[in-house]
Amino acid sequence: MTSEHATQSAALSAELESVKIEIPKIQDVKLVAAVPQLVRTEIYKTEHKQVAVTCLFQPGYPEVHLVTEIKSKTLGYKFLEGLAKICDNEAKKHIGKPQVVHIVQFVSNFIDENPLCVCADEISNIKGKLSLANDEVKLKQKTSQVVIKICQEEYFISLKLTIPDDYPLTQVVPDISEHNFPEFLRINFQAQATELARQCVQPPLKKKPKDPPFVPKPSLQPVVEYLIDCVKKYPLETCRLCHERALPVDPTNESATRGKHRVEKVYCGHLFHLICLHKHMKTPPFSEGKFCPACGKQIFHEKFKVSAKVLEDRWAHKQAKQRELEEVVDFLD
Repeated sequence: MTSEHATQSAALSAELESVKIEIPKIQDVKLVAAVPQLVRTEIYKTEHKQVAVTCLFQPGYPEVHLVTEIKSKTLGYKFLEGLAKICDNEAKKHIGKPQVVHIVQFVSNFIDENPLCVCADEISNIKGKLSLANDEVKLKQKTSQVVIKICQEEYFISLKLTIPDDYPLTQVVPDISEHNFPEFLRINFQAQATELARQCVQPPLKKKPKDPPFVPKPSLQPVVEYLIDCVKKYPLETCRLCHERALPVDPTNESATRGKHRVEKVYCGHLFHLICLHKHMKTPPFSEGKFCPACGKQIFHEKFKVSAKVLEDRWAHKQAKQRELEEVVDFLD
């Protein structure tokens, strides 16, 4: 063994002894192995923020940087791959010095400082689904928030999603902070997104006998995909009865919330002008209910809660009045 190799071997032995003392002092870190070939540690922050970090010694260490391998059953592959590259670059800054403790501490701090790592793959998928140049995704690691702007023509919503520390066991908290849709649609979007997030983490109230055991699942991507669909779809949707555009081209035009072109969203999710819906709901036949021309589902709306019998009676009364008027006109002629 040359004197250089002897020096490197002695340095490695000394570092391994230091590792056995220093690694257990790092919060949330467990030392698994410390041998001349590698040091393996486990970092556990939460159930879904845990990684195994392996520091591999290359020939010539510490005059060359160590190689870091990071694995996890819960964090995404792209995130882990990127973090490993960052660790390799970080190790290069400490060539000639002990590197293991620094790298393990670096990984632990990185996870603490980047709480959104737990949904990194979802964020990547969301970015792929945003199609317009003015769609935006911003990450706020300090507040553990994902801020998204979704646009379609002149319409938009700005959305803040808070990622809880124990995500995905706890649902994301969506908040539509800005928008220029009619307020009733904003309320509907918000309520549906919140309910969708809840369904991801809470079992159904009425479980079917053959259903498998409920397992919580990530809620960020389903919520954002739902809102992307809403924003991209509704500005272009037509009234299913008159086939004219439901929402005005200009969001500042208040016709969507007042007047004869006021827009209503029914249970199945389709939009109608109120005047069109009113005519449709009050025109026979009534016996089997009224159905959406687009999807065939029965129309439910709080403005039309009366029974088919009442509607039939009203229609008959209206027709009788009309006949009386026609008879009077004929008599006068």
